[in-house]
Amino acid sequence: MEMQLGGRRAHSIRAGLLLIAMALPLSAQQAHGPDIHAQRDAMQKLGFLVGRWSGPVRITRGPGEPLKFTQAEDVQLKLDGLVMLIEGQSTGADGKPQFLALATIAYDDATRGYRIRAYNGGRYLDTELTVQPGGFSWGFDAGPAKIRNTMQLTAKGEWQETTEVTFGSALPRPSVQMLLKREP
Repeated sequence: MEMQLGGRRAHSIRAGLLLIAMALPLSAQQAHGPDIHAQRDAMQKLGFLVGRWSGPVRITRGPGEPLKFTQAEDVQLKLDGLVMLIEGQSTGADGKPQFLALATIAYDDATRGYRIRAYNGGRYLDTELTVQPGGFSWGFDAGPAKIRNTMQLTAKGEWQETTEVTFGSALPRPSVQMLLKREP
């Protein structure tokens, strides 16, 4: 009986030490918290997007004529500059909404990377976003297709964005092309 009790005590002590060892890094992370200044500074690299934009968008879904709409993007920094909110809407010639989307972009100082979370039609995705001077890119896999979205400011300061779809080893095909101007 003494041996079992001693074995239980040793097991309990080991389990307690393991819990303490696991808790120390967590308490250290909580003590330091997020680096708000690094996050805000990183988000300023996308500050050029803030404002209201509009212009033509062309959507190709396969054979036949592409769909043509007017795209509007409303971009705001929220939470004292820590999160970017992008609300997009495509409207037809009749002025009725055809496509609605909402996205947030934030910088994670722990991973030193940007994340975009985009919502559309009851679905959402969360993926990495790469920021370049005057633009960004992000992508995801959708079954056998690879989707790549690239935005770049033109020399005229226009928001030029292209979404390309790639199936297997085929060449990428543009599926969305838009050219937006900043509204006054």
